[in-house]
Order: sequence, then structure tokens, then C-alpha cells
Amino acid sequence: MKLSALGEDGVVEAITRALPLGTDVRRGAGDDCAVIGGPRDRRWQLLKTDCVVEGVHFLPGEKSARVGWKALCRAISDIGAMGGVPRHAMITIALHPEVEMKWLRGLYAGIRRAARRFGVSIVGGETSRSPGPAFISIALTGEVERTRCVTRAGGKAGDLLYVTGRLGGSQSGKHLDFVPRIREARWLVERFRVRAMMDLSDGLAADLPRLARASKCGFHISEESIPRNRGCTAAQALGDGEDFELLLAIHPRDSSRLDAAWRKAFPRLPLTRIGALTREADTPVRGSQPQRTGVSVSQRGFDHFA
Repeated sequence: MKLSALGEDGVVEAITRALPLGTDVRRGAGDDCAVIGGPRDRRWQLLKTDCVVEGVHFLPGEKSARVGWKALCRAISDIGAMGGVPRHAMITIALHPEVEMKWLRGLYAGIRRAARRFGVSIVGGETSRSPGPAFISIALTGEVERTRCVTRAGGKAGDLLYVTGRLGGSQSGKHLDFVPRIREARWLVERFRVRAMMDLSDGLAADLPRLARASKCGFHISEESIPRNRGCTAAQALGDGEDFELLLAIHPRDSSRLDAAWRKAFPRLPLTRIGALTREADTPVRGSQPQRTGVSVSQRGFDHFA
């Protein structure tokens, strides 16, 4: 069977099903980060790896400083989605020998800028030859207080769904310049009981079903409620991907307090209620009422193997 027949989620499920896990693993494959620590530890360690590949995550000829910023910030965004703060990174690069040294220096300038912005130490890595496209892989650690760690799996039926910022338009270049929502995520977990959270990397149409599935819930949202970047259609907001905004689920009783506090803390950044988790296994994106008709979306989000 080819990978394209399974799709990205199917491939990940197949290769991670029987991975060995030690007793200190609180969360393994299948979330934004792995979570390591004892059940009574005050803080848990977060582990994340991510990569950007030329021709997939950025186009040939792109300014390498923007590529470097994106490479590290993708991993930082995942640390934030667990409620944590990033700490130490290692960088692996594979480049064709004919790549100009100027390009590599620019790449590391972008990485350094992101590291300084978010307090990350670059502590090592690896270099290798590539027969073709450039490949940059980031291994990143972070930490989070045990009581503030948020996974995708904590949502409950009735929880309200929110997204930060606006969605869509990544292909215009936004995906190279986004700012990870570390500050916003920390603010949320310090003040509210966030039940489930993740960052939107593959698009709302792909990532919302993952959060709902991890939480053993269905969901309903209305396309009209989705906050969009200027000029974007609902289909683009659902499926363009690489928004790197936060998707979160919160108990309804916290909703009005959250809305008021957010506006005061982040007056320039929208926080939009887009729907709710439900008890239904399969529910549509379009309608405001859940139905057992399957997930109906204009786009399916990004899938590496589709």
C-alpha cells in the first residue's frame, strides 16, 4: 500500500502504534510535543522535532533568513501549544554542495533572531550533504508546569472552541513571518483551565478533527464564524494551513470572563469563538447543529501524503 492511500494521519498512526514508551512518558506521539516527567514533578519536559524542506515548506530562491525564522518558529509554536516555554535547540541541515555560503549564513541569521526573541539556546546540531533540496530539521526542548500542561486530549462535549488571530492567506508569504503565540498561550494557561489546545499548522479543516478525535468528541462550527485574513475566502481559512494560530477548547462557564480579559490583554489580536465540541463522533463544519452526516468542509487542509 502506498503512503498516498493512507494519508498523513494514517501513516503516522501506522508507524507509531507500537512504539516503546517508558514510565516517565506522560504523552508520546500524536500531540504537538512529547511530554516527559514524573506524576508528581513540579515541571515536565517537552520534546519537539520539526523540519522544513525546500519545495515543500519554502520555495527555491526564498530569502534564507526567512526560512531560518520559520524553521525554528514552527517548533516554538508547538511548545506554546502545550502551554510551555522553549529552552534548547539543535539544528540539522542537509544542503547541496553548490549552495552559496551566503545562503547558509542568512539561514542562521534567521534562526538566531528567532532564538533571541523567544529565549532559545542553540546548543549544537549536524550538517550533511543533500543531493537536491535543502532540508532543515529542528530538535527543541521546552518545559511546562505539570498543572499547566495542555494536550489535545482534554476536551469535553460542550466545551467552546476558540482560535486566535485570523486564518488563511499563508501562500502570500505569511507562513514565513508568523510569530508563535507563546506569550498568548502562557497567558491562557496561567489564568484559565484550557481543556485542550494545539497550533494550526495544517489548516483548521485538518487540525480541528485531530483535536476532536484526541478528545473523543465531535464538533460543530459555522464557516461564517471563522476569522479570516483580508481577501481570504472561507475555503482558504479552512484549508490553506500554516496559520500557526492557537485552537483551544474551554469550559462554557469561563467564556465571558475569557472574552473580557483577552480584549484587555491583547487588544490588537482577535480571539474568536468558532463553535463547540460535541458528543457526536462525526459532525459537520458548516452547520450550527451537529448531525451524523460526516465532516463537511470546503477544504481538507494540508496532507503531506495526499
